[in-house]
Amino acid sequence: MSRAVIVFPGRGAYTAAALGSLDAGHRFVREAEQLREQYGLPSLVELDRADRFDPQVHLQPAHSAPLTFLTSLLDAEKAGMDHDPVAVVGNSLGWYTALAATAALRFSDGFRLVQEVANLQQQRESREDHGGQVIYPLTDAAWRRNPALENAVTTALGAGDGEVFRSVDLGGYTVLAGSEAGVGRLLATLPPVTVGERRFPLRLALQGPDHGPLAEEVATAAASILVDLRWQAPDVTLIDGRGVRFTPWSTDPAQLAAYTLDEQLTTAYDFATSLRVALREYAPDVLILPGPGNSLGAICGQIIVAEGYHGVRSRSDFEAVQRSASPLVLSMRR
Repeated sequence: MSRAVIVFPGRGAYTAAALGSLDAGHRFVREAEQLREQYGLPSLVELDRADRFDPQVHLQPAHSAPLTFLTSLLDAEKAGMDHDPVAVVGNSLGWYTALAATAALRFSDGFRLVQEVANLQQQRESREDHGGQVIYPLTDAAWRRNPALENAVTTALGAGDGEVFRSVDLGGYTVLAGSEAGVGRLLATLPPVTVGERRFPLRLALQGPDHGPLAEEVATAAASILVDLRWQAPDVTLIDGRGVRFTPWSTDPAQLAAYTLDEQLTTAYDFATSLRVALREYAPDVLILPGPGNSLGAICGQIIVAEGYHGVRSRSDFEAVQRSASPLVLSMRR
């Protein structure tokens, strides 16, 4: 079996293409439906089987987070049958999925973590000054680092008057966040740039100012609500948003809980570093990307290129490897 690193996506991965992803008969889905009923929330299966994707409904944190979590777990279960997972990483919400996938949290506790944090985020976003996130590229279309774009980000952060901060490092892209005023400054300050068919800076739909100081209220409330979660060492190494490893043989469950319910929410999430650690320390044959969607495909490719992993040093190199019999990235929902 190939040595694999499992890479879980964030909440924004659940889009129109993901409709119909859930197996209503799977034990995880059945248990999730029972828990949703206890919360007084709509059925996830019904949302997943909707005739059309409604962004104002499906992208609400209370719905999109558990839909993403469940789809990812179902895919990860299948991946474990064909590959030997040697490490697990996740982007933002994907960290919570990783906890459940590696048994650091039981399924019910992992689902509660996802749902409670999402509920708190949705309550925050109902306020007039809820803030948000903006994504901006750091490379050109050929995935070459562009110092001018990096300087533009530094300048925009410096002009943010304390209202903006770095939220997620995706390697070839940066996600910035801030208050409503801060988001406005970012959109006005960052130079417009087109990469492929997408125009940047781009505000992410229904995303709040996560992974920074404006998430402290959510973190405090979550830590209080979720004090009874049952933590344990993972059965596969986890690599968090700092690049810190939690191994099956050395994890302190209390430290894992403390990171998840505080620093993971209130400081920048460095996905690029977590994946670099996985590549350097575990030398996987392949990266497995569970669904929904394929939001991390190019992002993982950019990090592989930046690392020169397996001699891949350009976008064209990466695309050639992906066309070969032994691709480095396998997207389960592409």
